[in-house]
Amino acid sequence: MRTDKGGPRPLALTMGEPAGIGSEITAQAWQALRQTGPAFVLLGDAGLLTGVPVARIATAAEARTTFADALPVLHTPLAAPVRMGCPNVANAAPVIASIEAAVALARVGAAVAVVTNPIQKAVLTAAGFTHPGHTEFLAALCGVPTPVMLLAAPGLRTVPVTIHEPLRQAIARLDTATILRVARATVAGLRRDFGIAAPRLVLAGVNPHAGEDGTMGTEDRDVVAPAVAALRAEGIDVRGPLPADTLFTPAARSGYDCAICMYHDQALIPVKTLDMSGGVNVTLGLPIIRTSPDHGTALDIAGRGLADPSSLIAALRLAAEIARVRA
Repeated sequence: MRTDKGGPRPLALTMGEPAGIGSEITAQAWQALRQTGPAFVLLGDAGLLTGVPVARIATAAEARTTFADALPVLHTPLAAPVRMGCPNVANAAPVIASIEAAVALARVGAAVAVVTNPIQKAVLTAAGFTHPGHTEFLAALCGVPTPVMLLAAPGLRTVPVTIHEPLRQAIARLDTATILRVARATVAGLRRDFGIAAPRLVLAGVNPHAGEDGTMGTEDRDVVAPAVAALRAEGIDVRGPLPADTLFTPAARSGYDCAICMYHDQALIPVKTLDMSGGVNVTLGLPIIRTSPDHGTALDIAGRGLADPSSLIAALRLAAEIARVRA
């Protein structure tokens, strides 16, 4: 976690959607962390930051000497003026460039991790962006074909087997091999990034009551259960398929380190319900560390001084903690 000159490497923070709350929560996060760290450098348009001192720096290494006094920025100018709450497709290219630059810094060791502010996916898609979301784009930049998304909140971690796709399509393509790939990657990530030597997993059922032995759908019996059996044969501590409607109670959560869920909302709803402001999105299986706040661009409140920076602060702290564990 140190640079060649002996100082701590910063986290690389992307700008996210310029018309959203990214610049506001970034400024608030800097105010909260400026004395204690972890230090970060923003890859974005310095002109969007208001109410805090800003230091335009030339290299990420300069962040370590400026962070306590000013928010360090590697200036990435926008192409068009910003009207808060109203995204402009003309600014899609700088948003994408911010992500690419952050990943590049992490891959060469100039940044200890990447933390991403929320993007407006529809705007990027309109500009020709071909990835369903951040997770898939970061995986492509790192040459990883099958990324795994982990959601973390105090007292709960979840992983969706299928991510950004329509529910009908997600269920149709669910198979034992995919569940096994995601579960194995989760076990590896829990060991590598969270320091859990012997992770305990549970697998959520697809159907109500986990299928009731095939009377409420056969996916749990024919697809999920074989994955559980295979993981047990590999020595992994795993249970399931278990009914999703009782999987996230306090008593249930105490019995596992991560819940493997079958589709996007099954994994995200409990995390956001439990702690919307403290939830963090982590991408497992990358050669770099990546975290993100577990919320969107909040266009409806952008520029109104109502944004809560808690999830971004949690994402910054978790990225630094993962770096510590890996080291």
